[in-house]
Amino acid sequence: MSKRLQVVVGDEELERYARTAEAAGLSVSEWTRQALRVAEREASSGDVEAKLTAIRKAVSYEIGGREVDIDTMLAETEAGRSSEIEAGLASADDA
Repeated sequence: MSKRLQVVVGDEELERYARTAEAAGLSVSEWTRQALRVAEREASSGDVEAKLTAIRKAVSYEIGGREVDIDTMLAETEAGRSSEIEAGLASADDA
């Protein structure tokens, strides 16, 4: 569902926005939507230092001196799924 957003701007601003939108081949409405999306992406969604601290802490953890093998991880995941499916079938057979 769409909602209407009304923004009050001066005549000179509106003229500049209209020229910019026209140069981009966009309506003023579409240009405004795109500008708002860009502004939203560029706005920080939290404390940058807190995020960097969390990342630094996460990468500092030891993993036993070995790399995680993706094939092993996928096999373990599939084995877990298979056992859950089999357990579900067994309980359905009991019913």
